[in-house]
Amino acid sequence: MVSKEKTIIGRLESIALPDLGIDDMQVRVDTGAKTSSLHVDNIVKYMQNGKPWVKFDIHPDIHNVEKLISCKAVISDIRKIKSSNGTAEQRYVIETPMTLGKETWPIEITLTDRTDMNYLMLFGREAIGKRLLVDPSKVFLATPKS
Repeated sequence: MVSKEKTIIGRLESIALPDLGIDDMQVRVDTGAKTSSLHVDNIVKYMQNGKPWVKFDIHPDIHNVEKLISCKAVISDIRKIKSSNGTAEQRYVIETPMTLGKETWPIEITLTDRTDMNYLMLFGREAIGKRLLVDPSKVFLATPKS
C-alpha cells in the first residue's frame, strides 16, 4: 500500500539549492547512492571563526559551461566515499537546503569531480528519505508544470 503523503519522483528531476545560488539544476535520482554528490571545481578548504569551511565553483548548467557560481559552505563532515567505478576518495560533506517541487528540506551533499558523468548531481537515498517514492520509468514528476 502506498502512503498518500509521499511524493512520487522520476529518475530525473529539477531541483534548487537556494543557499548555493542554484535555482534550476537537473539531477539524476540514484537509489543506489547513499549520499547525494555534486560536481564542483576548485575546492579550497579554509577556516572561518574557528570552523572549517570550503569554497568551490559550480557550473549549474551542463549545456552552458560559461556560467559559473562561486560558493562557500561549512564543512559538516569528511567521508571516504566509494564511487560507482569502485575507487574510494575522501570527500567534503556540506549540508544545504534543497527545493524539489514545492518542498524544501536540508540534505547532505558530497563535493567531487563528476566531469565524466552525464549529470552534475546525483540525488541519493539519504536525501530521498521517507518522503519520496521513485518511479524510474518517468522523469520530472515533481517539477511544477508551467
